[in-house]
Amino acid sequence: MHAHPLALARAFLFVPADRPERIARALAAGPGGVIVDLEDAVAPDRKAGAREGLAHALQGLDRAALGRLVVRINPVGTAWHADDLAAVAALCAQGLAGVMLPKAEHGDAVDLVARALPAETVVMPLIESVAGLDAVDAIAAAPRVLRLAFGHLDFQADAGLACAEDEAELVTVRLALVLATRRAGLPPPVDGVTPDWRNPARLAADAARARRGGFGAKLCIHPDQVPTVQTALGPSPGEVAWARRVRDAMAASGGGVVAVDGKMVDAPVLRLADRLLAMAD
Repeated sequence: MHAHPLALARAFLFVPADRPERIARALAAGPGGVIVDLEDAVAPDRKAGAREGLAHALQGLDRAALGRLVVRINPVGTAWHADDLAAVAALCAQGLAGVMLPKAEHGDAVDLVARALPAETVVMPLIESVAGLDAVDAIAAAPRVLRLAFGHLDFQADAGLACAEDEAELVTVRLALVLATRRAGLPPPVDGVTPDWRNPARLAADAARARRGGFGAKLCIHPDQVPTVQTALGPSPGEVAWARRVRDAMAASGGGVVAVDGKMVDAPVLRLADRLLAMAD
């Protein structure tokens, strides 16, 4: 799973499923992944048409492009879920990367979704409720789960929170997702959207907070957000240079403990260096 193209993607850009002409433009905007949204972005009376048009919309995309696409289906228990899942399963058989599952609240539900999809297809559960937080370890451990994602706006509403701009009220929730990710051995989780896409300072602050807090990616709602997120969640030139020095020093030592820049380097530090270099690549 960690070799999957989306495992180290830093930006995931949403596109409404009923606006298929935007998919190619979204891919060209440079995000690691594009999420074609059948849920919130599509009105109830347009969902069936959007679903039926997906196969046509994805024709002409090569395997590399399809491998960067996931479809956010409607949640388990809704009237559209079964038809969404069947349609997306057929697309996954043609190379679509996988499914984003909103309102994920039970490991068993994630398991059922995964079992309906072809082999090698990934699932990205969205934790958007207190129930989802309570079940986060079971959800993270479910088959085919690639990364957890945080739907922080829905979570606030479900929990009855009224967060300030810095969202300090959600620090422990975000940490819980990061720790569940680590326990399950998954790539770093994906943080939620910054809805005010015309506010670059807010976006930069949100993306920097995500990086400090252990998140490896962020959801985007506008192409203009992608470059800021890519930069904020990627390693700096200084970090890349440090990681190369660490890797070279460890290789020269034959795997023993060495000092780099006056500080001890052991196996955990090497793992961090390797992750930074993987992100840079």
